[in-house]
Amino acid sequence: MIRPVLARREQVIPGTQAVAFVVGIAVALLLGVILLLTSGHNPAEVYERMFDSAFMGTDSLSRTLERATPLALTGLAVAVAGSMGLWNIGAEGQMMAGATIATGVAMVADGLPGPLLIAVMIVAGIAGGMVLMLGPALARSHLGVSEIITTLMLVYVAIRVVEWLETGPWKDPESFGFAVIEPVPEQAALPGLFGRANIGMLIALGLLIVFWLAVSRTAWGYELRLAGSSPNTARYAGVSLRRKILTALLLSGGIAGLAGAVQLTGSATRLESGLSNGYGFAGIIVAALALMRPSGVAVVAFVFGAVQVGGQSIQTMGVSSANSDILQAMILFGALVAAVFFNYRVRWTGPSGDSAATESEEPGTAVEGA
Repeated sequence: MIRPVLARREQVIPGTQAVAFVVGIAVALLLGVILLLTSGHNPAEVYERMFDSAFMGTDSLSRTLERATPLALTGLAVAVAGSMGLWNIGAEGQMMAGATIATGVAMVADGLPGPLLIAVMIVAGIAGGMVLMLGPALARSHLGVSEIITTLMLVYVAIRVVEWLETGPWKDPESFGFAVIEPVPEQAALPGLFGRANIGMLIALGLLIVFWLAVSRTAWGYELRLAGSSPNTARYAGVSLRRKILTALLLSGGIAGLAGAVQLTGSATRLESGLSNGYGFAGIIVAALALMRPSGVAVVAFVFGAVQVGGQSIQTMGVSSANSDILQAMILFGALVAAVFFNYRVRWTGPSGDSAATESEEPGTAVEGA
């Protein structure tokens, strides 16, 4: 019986991932046309509204950048762990933990001047994300427990803690019976840049640059990549895998916690259970599409920010905002499929695999397909 196999190409097109991302966007838009037509909407009008609301004008662009900021930070958080072959699935919870600790600090230190209070809240946010990540990091580095499971489980713990605070010790006494936490002090708001964009965008951009330099230009970054790609080689070179795992995961959690503090001081006015708004989970997609590279994280976060802003704008046309989530998923799958075919080609072989073995001189270049 003849069956297909995937064989790695000898020469891969330069910039494959960037091309695959563009292909993914094209595929998503094409499938989106079909989706909109079947639901009785004009695709041209819907896409025009999405484009205008995301890019046309200062206010539209500022909304896109406002959305892209937490996506870039959570994407970077996942990418930091991913650089070592680890998966931080709990950025959503770490973001909430960061915002929670930052809120607690603001309640205690509400008399501080604005710049100092913001700085203290940001540091507290980083600490909050690290604290939530500490358990999974120790379990992974010392016991070998999967960080995927532990980080994901703690997401719901962080959210439930906020829900308890809303109805319990932190409930706003002036909320007229509503379960809300009192707003953060006015001086805790991040300075704006233009429209709805604030300096949180610059914080995210600065961190992306710093991480890129650290990974590509420092011994620490080289050891991190070596430990992720070849643990045995790293051990031979004297690199402590336990220390690297612990460092990478704690740093990842801290950046996600920073995202929570930036969201709290930049776009929100108070801590609430919906503050993370799915940014932590979307950050996983951002990092995956960017291949865990900071430069790619920035681009993908900006595109996804635009898609989310556009998805909100089309609700006035009677189109569900869920279409933006569908487009994001389609971009991911389209880009992944394109990347596979850019790196592999399909060959047909018999049960013995003679055909694939004849065409592939190097053993192990053929991967069985479904």
